[in-house]
Amino acid sequence: EWVTLALLPHIPKRIKTVWEPTCASGKMVRALQQRFKTVYATDITAGPQTHGWQIYGRDFLKEQRCEYDAIITNPPYILAQDFIRHALYLTRPSGFIAMLLRTDFDHAKSRAHLFTHSPFAKKLVLRQRIRWIEGSTGSPSFNHAWFIWDWHHEGSPVIAYH
Repeated sequence: EWVTLALLPHIPKRIKTVWEPTCASGKMVRALQQRFKTVYATDITAGPQTHGWQIYGRDFLKEQRCEYDAIITNPPYILAQDFIRHALYLTRPSGFIAMLLRTDFDHAKSRAHLFTHSPFAKKLVLRQRIRWIEGSTGSPSFNHAWFIWDWHHEGSPVIAYH
């Protein structure tokens, strides 16, 4: 949850409703609900815990509309580029997108278009590594960051640290 809480101060005040399309167990949703009254939670498959506010069997990449101000998620890494492109399509011309990705996601030449010819606004680097399995004792091996696209952003992207 701390990962999502780190993002909250970087979400513009104009954002009132959020869609989390890969909600799994709902940790991100619960953190988002601390700020937003409306958090729409979907996932393509059922998570280990089922809650009444989650809708399963929804494939984000097949969705044709977004009725929410923002899409905030931790996409499957192998599909991250597709998720970003689709989120940009769904939120145009005024939405907000935040994707939790490995810190070096923006290094690939093949993904440069997502950062140079888009409303890319901010990279929020997390200085603490994410422990994905509660109670695990091993050291996490990857660094992560929130990558933020905002159709209202003007100027160059910025980098921030948490």
